[in-house]
Amino acid sequence: MKRKSIYPSKSQLNLLLGAFVITLLAFTEAWRYERDFFYDPETHGRDWDDVWERYSPLMPYIQHRQDLTYLLDQLNGELSVGHSFVFGGDFPAVDTLATGLLGADYEIAEGKWRIKRIYTAESWNPNLVSPLTQPGLGVKVGDYLLAVNGQEVDASMDIYEAFKGTSGKQTFIHLNSVPNMNNARKLTVLPIDSEGGLRQRAWVEDNRRKVDELSGGKLAYVWVPNTGGPGFESFNRYFFAQQDKLGAVIDERYNGGGLLDDYMVDLMTRKLRAAITNEVPNPRHLQLPAGILGPKVLLINELAGSGGDFFPWVFRNQNAGPLIGKRTWGGLVKSSVHYRFVDGGAMTSPDNAVFDPVRNEWIGENNGIAPDIEVHIDAKSFAEGRDVQLERAVEETMKLLEKVEEKEITPPPYSRPAVRPED
Repeated sequence: MKRKSIYPSKSQLNLLLGAFVITLLAFTEAWRYERDFFYDPETHGRDWDDVWERYSPLMPYIQHRQDLTYLLDQLNGELSVGHSFVFGGDFPAVDTLATGLLGADYEIAEGKWRIKRIYTAESWNPNLVSPLTQPGLGVKVGDYLLAVNGQEVDASMDIYEAFKGTSGKQTFIHLNSVPNMNNARKLTVLPIDSEGGLRQRAWVEDNRRKVDELSGGKLAYVWVPNTGGPGFESFNRYFFAQQDKLGAVIDERYNGGGLLDDYMVDLMTRKLRAAITNEVPNPRHLQLPAGILGPKVLLINELAGSGGDFFPWVFRNQNAGPLIGKRTWGGLVKSSVHYRFVDGGAMTSPDNAVFDPVRNEWIGENNGIAPDIEVHIDAKSFAEGRDVQLERAVEETMKLLEKVEEKEITPPPYSRPAVRPED
């Protein structure tokens, strides 16, 4: 029997050599990339030649693209900057199997899975499809989910296991108001691959209702998810639709950033300029500019960053109102990718930093924006379903509202034609 060689074949050697060349090219380009594009020519005080000497000896030990990603992350980490990201590259393709979701919460009852909450949709919005609220299904909270594609399910199973591979495919489920299959209804549903949009909209609407309840209908709630197009869309949708409110809780928690936002803050800090008469009976006359002119507070947290750092900084700078919550992320050196590496991967070289020319200081980077009133979400309150930051925001806005004298907008005396003297 011919003994198998312990040495790599020529093709294997060529493969190893090619992988090392790619690693060498990518690592070298990454080092040069930060040297040439980073906003601080002194690379935050790091000797960049010393950084090369520290990490380049590890290149021969790279065995997988994930190893190279880790090494580039360590390289970038020497800069101590927020927008430090490494992504992409030549990874092997793998098969995936999407789990279908019904847009619902479940609970265990009588040894079965019971529907606890159904996340409703906006029927006009194709991006917020709720599988269980489609016409004709008649699914209710409290119904038991008893079978998926003919396979009975119970509390001993992971309910999501039964929905493997069903995303975007017609799926049969059996539901009943009691925990058994007797007279169970067989329905056809179309599971979705993500409930993120449904759950996010439910969170926003729950918050809006809570603010309305706690304030006795006096305050609006406006969530700003980011400082790009979708964030401005959300702001416009909620801010201008609640112009009858006397004040507002603006919420930028979890803000994903995007642009450097001062445009939304500008819209929130405008003063009354004019009004327009309203022809309806017992009218409320229309004010200009449009929007909510009363007091506002801004909710912030540690998961708001980038544009979500600049937004609260401008809010404070423009005296729009107090900041409530936790210190923001702290990343205001812009994330940039100028070109990709040889294997299609990329990394950021933050090349533009935001600063305050009046105070001559950098804004936010590695510090974040601190709240005026710090409120920590504790585990006990969260488990009880309470949002103590939101509650405090309503409390503080109502205090500000007490200091504002509500002035009714009324038109001046109407003009009348001059009375002609009698002949």
